[in-house]
Amino acid sequence: MMAAITGWAHTPFGKHAEETVETLITKVTREAIADAGLEPQEIDEIILGHFNAGFSKQDFTASLVLQASDALRFKPATRVENACATGSAAVHQGARAVDSGSARHVLVVGVEQMTTTPGPQIGENLLKASYLPEDGDTPAGFAGVFGKIAGLYFQKYGDQSEALAHIASKAHKNGMNNPYAQMRKELSVDFCLNESEKNPFVAGPLKRSDCSLVSDGAAALVLSDDQTALAAQKAVAFRARAHKQDFLPLSKRDILQFEGCKAAWHEALSAAGLEITDLSLVETHDCFTIAELIEYEAMGLTPEGQGAVAALEGWTQMGGKLPVNPSGGLKAKGHPIGATGVSMHVLAAMQLTGTANGIQVPNAELAGIFNMGGAAVANYVSILQRLR
Repeated sequence: MMAAITGWAHTPFGKHAEETVETLITKVTREAIADAGLEPQEIDEIILGHFNAGFSKQDFTASLVLQASDALRFKPATRVENACATGSAAVHQGARAVDSGSARHVLVVGVEQMTTTPGPQIGENLLKASYLPEDGDTPAGFAGVFGKIAGLYFQKYGDQSEALAHIASKAHKNGMNNPYAQMRKELSVDFCLNESEKNPFVAGPLKRSDCSLVSDGAAALVLSDDQTALAAQKAVAFRARAHKQDFLPLSKRDILQFEGCKAAWHEALSAAGLEITDLSLVETHDCFTIAELIEYEAMGLTPEGQGAVAALEGWTQMGGKLPVNPSGGLKAKGHPIGATGVSMHVLAAMQLTGTANGIQVPNAELAGIFNMGGAAVANYVSILQRLR
């Protein structure tokens, strides 16, 4: 058996003070099951991706999915967590259940509500995704961790501010056309490049425009076995998946290499029999612009230290040799931790079924997804292809 995505749902990302984790979960659960043409009783297993780490007072959230329908009662339901890659951890676990033959239809939900948490507590919660004995006192929290990475990269390869500004501007240009995006506002390269009152430095060489957004939101998808999927209204299959977990302490690895990211891309592309440029698009984890820059190198788009070339020469723009983050990425779409990886898979599936509307990459046939937890610690790659 091989898993295929047969239905999905996605809330807009942003500030949803009127919602709760429960209401976000139940909304996308009902919509995704209906979109797959199924009834709740046909779901065999439920996987919930929810980071939490203090964002929600309600913990032990797997059973909240059952609130969407009494027919989900007694279905196996498990919550998974792997920092900012929590959503993809849930997707991959669901896909393994289908692959093994233990489930015919698996519901995967990703959720987070972050904006109702006070600012200082947000920083504390996110810093839990780093190695606290080394990084626990980092100024500016998790942004400070990536500010250190950016500073080290600049020391080794020179000032990359212009490339980072192009990455940020690209994200916001794409996000303008994504109805799910939290920030649908175009930012010029000039604005992103220059410090200003509206774009101050946050950590090291990173400015506000280099950082992803604190968000609320949810996304869900239904995974079905390939034989069942052939009879579905739509189906997007996993051509390959890979997960590589690296050391948590930065001191135990060369952080400028994103070695786990590189290993995951290598395994997935090899299994699929593809080169990175065979893909029609990539949704990649741009929690900070420096992460996207290094990911160009880790995925094999450019040699080490030359990620700026892809940004400055427009390779990753819509219409470029490999569009990256046509959705606007985490930078513009938003980054509700547990929902992010599920969202990436939903939006990639929409691309491959020609239903991505304003962010559609023409004639998209193959999509790559990279979702990362921590500073390149949890590394998940999926390669998707339309089945029907």
